[in-house]
Amino acid sequence: MPKTIKKVGVLTSGGDSPGMNAAIRSVVRTCAYHNIECIGIYRGYQGMIEGDFKDMGPRSVNNIVNKGGTILKSARSLEFKTPEGRKKAHENLTKAGIDALVVIGGDGTFTGGLLFNSEFNFPVMGIPGTIDNDIFGTSHTLGYDTALNTVVDVIDKIRDTASSHNRLFFVEVMGRDAGHIALNAGIGAGAEEILIPEEDLGLDRLLESLQKSKASGKSSSIVVIAEGDKIGKNVFELKDYVEANLPEYDVRVSVLGHMQRGGSPSCFDRVLASRLGVKAVESLLEGKSSYMVGLQNDQVTLTPLEQAIKGESMIDRELLRVSDIMST
Repeated sequence: MPKTIKKVGVLTSGGDSPGMNAAIRSVVRTCAYHNIECIGIYRGYQGMIEGDFKDMGPRSVNNIVNKGGTILKSARSLEFKTPEGRKKAHENLTKAGIDALVVIGGDGTFTGGLLFNSEFNFPVMGIPGTIDNDIFGTSHTLGYDTALNTVVDVIDKIRDTASSHNRLFFVEVMGRDAGHIALNAGIGAGAEEILIPEEDLGLDRLLESLQKSKASGKSSSIVVIAEGDKIGKNVFELKDYVEANLPEYDVRVSVLGHMQRGGSPSCFDRVLASRLGVKAVESLLEGKSSYMVGLQNDQVTLTPLEQAIKGESMIDRELLRVSDIMST
């Protein structure tokens, strides 16, 4: 018999992403709709260890659906990685009368939630929040669509400068292990080349492509690079290599960094967050636990947390082909 859920705790952990606040709002208001209490846990698992809790009702989440970041803050907790830390967290939840958890974050957040569930049989549901879109079991993570739009907007501005000065720009975007942002934003912004961790383009082919672009009459070029791409040690080394081998190019580097994480979430991310928050709470009330709520074929689905953590988010091969054709 699943235990009766009367009070749900919600936290955000790991890197922030646009849409987290919309998800918090959805969790809080779904709890209110079903006449159960909701407790906000500040600073992720560290706040759970320190008992940094606050009652949240429908009016406490007014005017946050449009805000980036997370009102519950986020922190990485080394203490939660210890049995003693998790025991302390469980004692605080029990003392506060919290019956279940909704954790919003990436694979590190889910790993912590899964371990906590296995040790204390504590109901946990995960909502994927990371701009990299590198979680198995969902076509979109919270913040990914917003990050794409931010990157495309910035590259559009960089292209104005590239065209004015006949320059080659290397634009580095986030994506340590996955090239989703680079690939989609690169196509959307009309990049001449896209470098991602999943595909080893190689230095020779990159030079050949740039030479071909020059010969075809292109006076400027944009190359979008995921930060995890293996073609060079870093984007600045790559710049030096191209300048040494193609002196006709005036090369510049732009590292977009954390600006990709900030900003008001897109409509898509706000709607997605609202759908996932409802599903997370209602799944807990149905007695389910240790699942991630996600989006597949525009349907909200459940994926076991273990699969979400261990599974690999695959790059779209068709988009790679489209990218090759568009760079002609």
